[in-house]
Amino acid sequence: MPVPEPGEGEAKVRIVETPVNPSDLLYVRGQYAGVQEPFPAPMGFEGVGIVEAIGPGVKDLTIGQRVSVVNGRGGNWAEYAVVPAGELFHVPDDISDDQVASFVINPASAIVMVRHVLAVPKGAWLMQSAAGSELGRMVIRLAKRDGIRTVNIVRRREAAEELKRLGADVVFVSGDGPIDEQVREKIAPEGVKYAIDPVVGEIGTQMFRSLHEDGRMLVYGSLTGEPIRVGEDPRYILAGRRIVEVYWLGYWLKKFSASQTEQLNRDIIELMRAGIVETSTGRKYSLDQINEAVTQAEQTGRKGKVYLVPGMGAGNGSAKK
Repeated sequence: MPVPEPGEGEAKVRIVETPVNPSDLLYVRGQYAGVQEPFPAPMGFEGVGIVEAIGPGVKDLTIGQRVSVVNGRGGNWAEYAVVPAGELFHVPDDISDDQVASFVINPASAIVMVRHVLAVPKGAWLMQSAAGSELGRMVIRLAKRDGIRTVNIVRRREAAEELKRLGADVVFVSGDGPIDEQVREKIAPEGVKYAIDPVVGEIGTQMFRSLHEDGRMLVYGSLTGEPIRVGEDPRYILAGRRIVEVYWLGYWLKKFSASQTEQLNRDIIELMRAGIVETSTGRKYSLDQINEAVTQAEQTGRKGKVYLVPGMGAGNGSAKK
């Protein structure tokens, strides 16, 4: 591909690092409802880069500035990307490239889901599945900081003790029995009022049954690709007011005012410095190693976020996508 050049209100950035996120893989498989493009299409929604050129009308950016690159159209899995200037955020120098590369999607989702959408009060129980994921770990640390108690669901028993050391109050292994039975017998006989779930399928169904009659559950992913069976048991749909709703970061960021967005960025910086929404770093790959990178990113029990580093193994001449 030719190296892109910025137009009105845009900037060109040289990508330093870009993560392999679940949303990226859903997108390339045509399963990401929030963003649909005809193929072939550019890939990669997040990253860190250096501003190399700015288009007409761009203020507040300087050449050579390091920025968090939130590329809503996709295209960060490349040596260069052109994005609207408003999607670039300056991050202080004391935060590493690895953290800036994953500055928005997971940290913002943890903060927005827990503090804004659900607004979980201090002392309440918050239940989550996929608790061992990068986002799940952020939720555990954030909840601990905010005085919220967490019920965490994992598939692997060896993950339980690790999450408890991280600050998890309770960890349930899904293979030990139905989640709703474990919750009602050991934690809350009337169910929990708050839950977040990226798994759906049988786990999501059991989490729905774990809800208090006034419970709310956010679904922010579909790792199984299977439905939540909400209506199969009349006990949970003919009494109370249990709510299951979709969470998509893109929707909420559009709803935020400029001042709310600025505050969210300040919160991310503060919590990242404190290690609350910090991303653990895994293996790094060149763009030529994309198959190996995706395979590693989808490994069960993988440690740390997988990154693409365009400068590793980059060839000469045209830009790589």
